[in-house]
Amino acid sequence: MLSRRSFLSILPTLAAAQTSTPKPNFVLILCDDMGYADIEPYRSEVNYTPHLARMAREGFRFTSWYSAPVCSPSRASLMTGCYPKRVGLSFGSWHAVLMPGDWHGLNPTEITVAKLLKQKGYVTSCIGKWHLGDQPEFMPTRHGFDTFYGLPYSNDMRPTPKPQGAMDYPHPPLPLIRNEKVIREVTDQDSLTADYTKEAVSFVEKNAGRPFFLYLPHSMVHAPLAAGKAWRDKTGKGLYADSVAEIDDSVGQILKAVERHAPNTLVIFLSDNGGTPRGVNRPLRGNKASTWEGGLRVPAIAWWPGKIKQGQVSEEIVSNMDILPTFAALAGTTPPGDRKIDGHDLTQLLTAGGGSGHQTFYFYHANKLEAVRYKNWKLLVSGELYDLKADIGESTNLAAANQEVVKQLMAKLDEARADMGDGSHDGPNVRPAGKAKGPLRFWIPRHPESGYPPHAPVKKVEGAPAAP
Repeated sequence: MLSRRSFLSILPTLAAAQTSTPKPNFVLILCDDMGYADIEPYRSEVNYTPHLARMAREGFRFTSWYSAPVCSPSRASLMTGCYPKRVGLSFGSWHAVLMPGDWHGLNPTEITVAKLLKQKGYVTSCIGKWHLGDQPEFMPTRHGFDTFYGLPYSNDMRPTPKPQGAMDYPHPPLPLIRNEKVIREVTDQDSLTADYTKEAVSFVEKNAGRPFFLYLPHSMVHAPLAAGKAWRDKTGKGLYADSVAEIDDSVGQILKAVERHAPNTLVIFLSDNGGTPRGVNRPLRGNKASTWEGGLRVPAIAWWPGKIKQGQVSEEIVSNMDILPTFAALAGTTPPGDRKIDGHDLTQLLTAGGGSGHQTFYFYHANKLEAVRYKNWKLLVSGELYDLKADIGESTNLAAANQEVVKQLMAKLDEARADMGDGSHDGPNVRPAGKAKGPLRFWIPRHPESGYPPHAPVKKVEGAPAAP
């Protein structure tokens, strides 16, 4: 037993141990449908994103950060540290993404990055677009977030004069939700970015005295495009550029709040998938919803003054899956050990310039395996082979002259099929999406004049999951 004198003598050591390595805060900003070269750090002629340019100048810029081709799969990967296919969400219930009133969502048994951080004493908040299931058991507050403010899915999932496209799916009113209560129907989206930003800055200010995780998935620049009145015609380059500029201003406000109230904060900025034809993906080939580089390779910047060396650029293969293991390691915990996690811890890469990303990355489009990247090589299932270091635009097929490489990468495609499956076949290491207990509900019922019952039948897509 320690004497009083001995106990008093070790108190300074104990106090130092408790204060020497405070837990960092995390801010994850996710833009929707922003192209690879829509911001200045990736296209120098852009002159309306000064805050993102500052983040890159003072932080770490990635040139090979991969997401997923569309919204819901990308967010599933961010939350779980896994390929979307592995957690059953490479596809929606009947569409490429989850739709209002779908019976599927992120399985409540999944361990999200928010759940992990909550276990380490973090206060957590999701502000913006969720899109991982809109039934009550799939909402952010059931997946580790203390609070939620935003939309349950994409901002285009709102009533329109005609049923939308070939799917013939009339959307219900678009709800703005706080936690699990509807605040109002969103009919004018011009204030969405500003509203999210105000909530985010307030969250930082209120929680500066304890470790926090702020997840800010913006609705912009997804269509329908919108920007605040002060940002209309601000750039002189159209509404899309105005919307990008307002996102940049939002980033600036958050950086200012962090510097003032919580300087020990890692801020990461991403896009959820490649840009649409409205944006700029140059020099990449393709757009959102494809497995060309322009569909998955996104702008990615990490900023953490005093911890990340300024002005770094990395070509390492990294991805959304790396968020969970990286945040877990920095918070002093580990990813769940009872399931397969695909992400890598990027701590050494970020803070010491060492370490590495992935050697192999698989490209799934919905449930279908379409390509694999191994180091600089990318092989399509069709047999086309590209050297991404020499040919980032995927313009020259080198398969004929590199048959050994083709053979090696074909074997890697087979490894993915044996692990996660391909098409309608799920591999042995795939976990199921969540299925709603029902009855299915909309947050705001459809307008009576729509002419549809609350859950009208829709056209089912081949290969879509079965209803519960």
